[in-house]
Amino acid sequence: MLNWDNPLGDGKTENPATGRRADHRSAGEPIEAPAGRPEGEGKDGPSQPAPEPEAQPAPAATPQPATAPSAAPVTPGEGDATGLGAIEVGAARPTVEDKRMINARADVNQLLPLKYHWAWEKYLAGCNNHWMPTEVAMQADIALWKDPNGLTDDERFMIMRNLGFFATSESLVANNIVLGIYRHLTNPECRQYLLRQAFEEAVHTHTFQYIVDSLGLSEGEVFNMYREVPSITDKAAWALEHTRNLETGQHDTSTTEGAQDFLRDLVAFYVVFEGMWFYTGFAQILSMGRRNKMTGIAEQYQYIMRDESIHLNFGIDVINQIKIENPELWSEAFQKECVAMLVEACELEVAYARDTMPNGILGLNADMCEQYMHFITNRRLQQLGLPEQWPGTENPFPWMSEVVDLNKEKNFFETRVTEYQTGGALSWD
Repeated sequence: MLNWDNPLGDGKTENPATGRRADHRSAGEPIEAPAGRPEGEGKDGPSQPAPEPEAQPAPAATPQPATAPSAAPVTPGEGDATGLGAIEVGAARPTVEDKRMINARADVNQLLPLKYHWAWEKYLAGCNNHWMPTEVAMQADIALWKDPNGLTDDERFMIMRNLGFFATSESLVANNIVLGIYRHLTNPECRQYLLRQAFEEAVHTHTFQYIVDSLGLSEGEVFNMYREVPSITDKAAWALEHTRNLETGQHDTSTTEGAQDFLRDLVAFYVVFEGMWFYTGFAQILSMGRRNKMTGIAEQYQYIMRDESIHLNFGIDVINQIKIENPELWSEAFQKECVAMLVEACELEVAYARDTMPNGILGLNADMCEQYMHFITNRRLQQLGLPEQWPGTENPFPWMSEVVDLNKEKNFFETRVTEYQTGGALSWD
């Protein structure tokens, strides 16, 4: 069965059904015996620093060094980033060396040969982790919510604000993937994962529709909260500000300025939005589940957190790979700007925590969430190769790593089996 300490698989992905390694032979070259994995590469691809305790799934992969033939950016028009241009009849077959994260020379419509195996493995992991919110029972949550004595006023307030942030956040992330990132990320295996991620964002949005419908909440109040509650509005507006240059349609990653704009967008949405801002909300709802309250919602948040862990690590891998292939983009000034971005984002999240929990609830308060956000921000900075801003900060919620570990027994007749995998990924050993 799948081990959530290693959600990218058990190493048995190299078969025709799940993603066999590409044959990189050139025309006429004799067939050789299958080679082992590249030196230093494990089953999850090259490895990043170990993920933080609050989200053990999906260890990130260390990006691969750029090869000499692809080190210099291509000029506009040398590659078709959309894949919708005229077919170049008789063109040479693409090679691994032609592939790049941005400004690639290779045909973006041809998945093979693979260059970034970690991207393909994350795509497979996402497919194996498929779930739907309607598979989770909500009867206990409904009864507790309707019971006037089931929850305190502070707990109800926190849950509503929590849902108000998440309900539209998943759509904002999906919009950025489909309308911004996909066009400028010119690697087909990464695009394959982006398509999977976009679907998962849709499933997450479906989750909040399902919760609102199940509990009989005001759909207008929940889904419009990002335009009505200042602490939520501030975060959404901050994130959208970092996509302003991608919206013009004139964005050009072949220039240093344009490529840095794209990097800035990736940091804002992958590192901040999905890698920082979701974690206060996760801690709030999962702490309720630990006390046997709103267990249906908590279970769905577990699945979302598992998905988001892979999203985050994919985004960090992409950022670090772009840095390797385009070192001129990662200037000292740009690094300082990224540090400032994460510090500002941390402050916005602390303000959100104080707004959602003015009085705190059992086992959780705003001060603890502030410490948690300092811990999370340090980890994200470290993953980008940037200096920590709150050295020595410890995780105040060590139980988060236990809650997100879905490899646990459950009564099949009472709830969904959390070790579920799609059939093609099951191991009957």
